[in-house]
Amino acid sequence: MANAKELQNRIKSVKDTMKITKAMYMMSSMKVQKAKQKLSATEPYFFTLQQEIADILLHFPDMQHVFFDNRESDEAETIKKKAVIVFSGDKGMAGGYHHNLYSEAERYIKESEDCRVYALGEVGRRYLKMKGYRVDETFRFSVTNPSIHRARYIAETLMDAYLNDEIDEVTVVYTRMVNTMNMKVDRMRLLPLETHDFMRKEIVERVTKGSATKADLDKADEWYLFEPSPKNILEKLARNYVTGSIYGALVEAYASEENSRTMAMKSATDAADKILTELSMEYNQVRQAAITQEITEVVGGAKALLKKKQQQLLQGKAG
Repeated sequence: MANAKELQNRIKSVKDTMKITKAMYMMSSMKVQKAKQKLSATEPYFFTLQQEIADILLHFPDMQHVFFDNRESDEAETIKKKAVIVFSGDKGMAGGYHHNLYSEAERYIKESEDCRVYALGEVGRRYLKMKGYRVDETFRFSVTNPSIHRARYIAETLMDAYLNDEIDEVTVVYTRMVNTMNMKVDRMRLLPLETHDFMRKEIVERVTKGSATKADLDKADEWYLFEPSPKNILEKLARNYVTGSIYGALVEAYASEENSRTMAMKSATDAADKILTELSMEYNQVRQAAITQEITEVVGGAKALLKKKQQQLLQGKAG
């Protein structure tokens, strides 16, 4: 059993650690809330973009555009050069956040014969390099406090590479926060955009089958005047949509990382509190044993002294 001094030092060390984990818990909680606010603020704009793209595709279903996937049977032949962008973090101490992300990223890379790898976040970049993957250094900046400007830079870089036939498909691997207790690693195909994701299939089906409502017919018969051409407008909307998708993924990944760190720090604080309780009990036992020993020694000494005095008194009387 450790002595009282050693236990005091260990108790102090655990208390100091608890101060750090509590502080990190509070900071990460605040960052999660800020990230949620950012995401909520951009959702109306993002949904409006989807609505506008859907309206154009509803009225021009046969429109062809380079950003949209209009291929059917030849998709496997035309998509050869793939790119994946992995949204990781800049710091550790986030529980299983990075482990789950790496598993999904590596699964996708191994499935692809020719894959260009981008990584956001220093932790992910180092890991992928350590595993032997050649990581493109284009996006070498912090993922903390994601901004629309960084998202636009990433989007423009990827779209230029796509238009120049350097890559045929772009996939984002990031972590999405379902709720505060559940996070999920997602794959999102960024380019080419999938037309059927925007098509109002339910309206088209009802009109085709003759079961359309008046609202469906009104929507299908709406008259639009496009200036400039619908194709130019669609390209502008598509560019903004890709930028918005990247920004949303950045914010989701950042919120998920901080939420994982919040949970990890709470677990660490709870574990430290349990250790502190056990150490305090052990310290009290050691201290109690020491006090008992001291009392025993004092009582024993007093008895010995009393006995000695009694012997001296007896000797004095005998003399």
